Amino acid sequence: MVKSDRTGNIQFGVLPYRIGAGGETEVMLLTSRGVGRWVIPKGWPMMGRKPRVVAVTEARQEAGIRGIVGRRPIGSYAYTKSFDRGEDRLCECIVFLMLVTHEASAWREQAQRTRAWFPRDKASELVDEGALAVMILNLLQAPGAMSYR
Repeated sequence: MVKSDRTGNIQFGVLPYRIGAGGETEVMLLTSRGVGRWVIPKGWPMMGRKPRVVAVTEARQEAGIRGIVGRRPIGSYAYTKSFDRGEDRLCECIVFLMLVTHEASAWREQAQRTRAWFPRDKASELVDEGALAVMILNLLQAPGAMSYR
């Protein structure tokens, strides 16, 4: 098991999307473990792993998804991370875009989270962080968003 570095305030995540049957862009959100609010898959840096690899690992563990992930982040957002011991910490999540190609029927955190697909505008309304909501609304318009090589 790779050791996570929880001492800082940076996390890495993915903004999972797909193109629905009607040609509309849809975003996957999942519930947080504690409060159950809608979030994207994200996690702490992992020793010896690049940020993009960390984001992909978190997407697989938290949401059971795999896909094509952009090489460069599309942006970041700030949020308050609450810990079980009562500590709150202001964190920044650096976000990579993921075109979801596979959804597992069973995954590591399945019993702790719910995942769901939403139209882009609905997903932007469900998240608490304003900068993440803007990222969702501007999905696929970020410079380099489609750079996967």
